[in-house]
Amino acid sequence: MPGFVDNKKGEEKILDVDKMLAELRLEREQIEEAILTLERLARGRGRRRGRPPSWLKEAQQAVAEHNAALDQSAPPPKRRGRPAGSTKVKQSAVGEIA
Repeated sequence: MPGFVDNKKGEEKILDVDKMLAELRLEREQIEEAILTLERLARGRGRRRGRPPSWLKEAQQAVAEHNAALDQSAPPPKRRGRPAGSTKVKQSAVGEIA
């Protein structure tokens, strides 16, 4: 009978090759799935749509602050919104026409 003797108990154990092959095939499938997942992550999916999550925005700000500390000649951040005075009609121009 094929097998080997366990020194501790003196019992003979049979090596189940079919079971080992099944386990190795399962492990190979799991490794291939992990490889595919990592390849997809490495390729990237382009820019995501919508608002970025808050943790990502905070991380980007931290990187920007770090880079600004290294390079003091960086331009100031761009202002958002309408320029001042663009929505108000000047009173002197209206009074002169009437």
